[in-house]
This record gives sequence, structure tokens and C-alpha cells, in this order.
Amino acid sequence: MSEGVEKMPKWVPRAIVVFLLGAALLVAIAWMLFRVRSLIIVILVSLFLSFAIEPAVNWLARRGWRRGPATLSMFALILLAIGGFLYAMGAVLAEQITKLTAEAPGYIREIEHWLEARFGIVLETDALVAEFSTGGSAARLASNVAGDLVSIGTALMSLIFQTLTVLLFTFYLVADGPKLRRLLCSALSPKRQALMLKGWEIAIDKTGAYIYSRTLLGLAAFLVHWLIFALLEVPSPVPLALWVGIMSQFVPVAGTYLAGLLPILIALLHEPITALWVLLAIAIYQQLENYLFAPRITSQTMNIHPAVAFGTVILGASLLGVVGTLLAVPVAATIQAFVSTYIRRHELIDSDLLDDEGAESEVQE
Repeated sequence: MSEGVEKMPKWVPRAIVVFLLGAALLVAIAWMLFRVRSLIIVILVSLFLSFAIEPAVNWLARRGWRRGPATLSMFALILLAIGGFLYAMGAVLAEQITKLTAEAPGYIREIEHWLEARFGIVLETDALVAEFSTGGSAARLASNVAGDLVSIGTALMSLIFQTLTVLLFTFYLVADGPKLRRLLCSALSPKRQALMLKGWEIAIDKTGAYIYSRTLLGLAAFLVHWLIFALLEVPSPVPLALWVGIMSQFVPVAGTYLAGLLPILIALLHEPITALWVLLAIAIYQQLENYLFAPRITSQTMNIHPAVAFGTVILGASLLGVVGTLLAVPVAATIQAFVSTYIRRHELIDSDLLDDEGAESEVQE
């Protein structure tokens, strides 16, 4: 007599159904998040900007300003500064591009004669010179841009729409900040309300500290490079110094290299030896900033380890691209401050591994 087949436990089909439903729900959530990723990025950028602007708005509100007009005033000030920077840089680039196009044939002829006289190398550069002459491809570049006005206009309209969306969200987050926090806290228990408000306060403090420290370092970079460029007689010293101050401080990782590249190229067009002095001056100032200025300023505003900052920038770039690189450092500082607030610190035991001098002596031995 054969043994009866064991019956499947009743919970197995139910577990399979629950698993499939859970997997389907996760896929649906991931799909929806992917579809609204642009909105999520806009909200994150708006939240970051609101944290940066709110301290100034609160300062004005304590002096009798209504939050709406105070927020609009800060917006106007920021947009005026950005507009002035873009106008100055646009004028510099237009001037240098025009100069390069006009003087390129002379540069090419000089290189041709130098190679022939020094190394006996004969180059045929007539075709290349013709590209920069009247009617050449490089000279017609401005007219060719007109043919792409449709695509340029479409991209510009998209950028304007996203910018206005960010500004609208930021305005409501700042102007109606207390009202929004009251609405959120009304759905939480008193303990959770205190936790949420503490996190919000830390985020505002750390983001404000980040902007403050970057602004101080940017101002120092602007003043020093303005003096250097003026002494070296680099064209347009004020806009170039402004470029260095902003790009080196507010664009993580690559900002330092982008900041130095433009002044070096413009100095190279002016005088090659000047470009070498500009490169040397920028490199020296960067070392002074890294080891002297930045530690003193950030220790008073936002103390975060450089390795942690670099890692969070890479993580932010992987998750959100350019937006992630801009938000990474203040977000990391906020998380670090929030965690340190609720982590209990203990007294350290004696160990050579905890002693800098002990570690150095072991290495020397």
C-alpha cells in the first residue's frame, strides 16, 4: 500500500500570493518614482534652497517684515546677483571668442614659421587659416547658430519652466514655512513633532552654514584672484576673479579645475607667459585655501571630514547627477549633525591605536 502524498501547508499559497502582491507593489512604486523623478528632483532642489534662504527671511521677519515680501526681496537679490554674474561672463566670453577668431590666422602662421625654423617641419596651413578668414567655417559660426534657434529655443523654454517651478516651490516653502510645519506636526504625536522640528532646524542650520562658509571662501578667492589678475594684466580681471570665486566654491569636485581653466585660457590668448604665472598663482592659492583658510572657516560653520564630503558628492552624482553633487555636502552635514545629536558618546579607553603620536612612532620604528 503506497503512502499518501503529503498535502501542501495552507500557509504556502497565501505566502506566495502575498509575495507576488508585494513584488508587484514594489515594481509599481519604482515605476511611479521613475515617472515623477523630475518632480522629485525639483522638490529636493526647492527644499535645499528654502533651507538656505529661510535664515535671512526669518531675520527680516523678526524686524517686522511679512514673510511674503521678505521672501520676494531675497529672491530679487539672488536673481540680481545671478543675472549680473551671467552678464559679466557672457561679455567676457563674447569678447574673447571674437578676439580668438580674429587673431587665429596670425597664431597659426606664427606656429608654422616657428616649426619650420626650429625643426624644419613644413606644414600646409592655408586651409586652416581659411576657416578663420572671412567666409570661413569658423567665421560663419555665429550665422550657423541662427539655424538652430528652434532647438535652442525649446531647450531654453524647458529650462525656464523648470526654473520657475523650482522658484515657485521654494517661495511657498519659505513664505509659508511655519504654516507647513504646523500642518505636518498636527498629524504627529508630540514626541515625533519634536523629532521632526529638530531635524528641520538642523537642516536649516547646516545648509545655512554651508552657504555661509562657501560665500566667505568665495569672497576670499575673488579678492585674491582679482589682485593677481590685475597685477598680471589679464583681460577682464573682475569677471574672471568672480568666476573663480563662484565656480571653485559652489561646484563640488570639478569646480576647482573649471575655475582655473577659463582664466588660464584667456591669459594664454593674451600672453603665453602670463598663462603660466596664472596657473602657478591659482595652484598656490588652492593649497593655501585647502590647508589654511578652509579648515579655519569650516570648523566654525560646518565641520565635515573631506573624505566624507568627497564620498557623498560621488554618491549624490550617481543618484541625481549634477543636482546630487550640489546637494550632497549639506545633506551629509545635516545627517551627521542629526545622528550626533542622538548618539551617546562614551569615554575612550587607553590604546595606541587611538593615539596619533603612538601610531606615528610605530610607523617610524
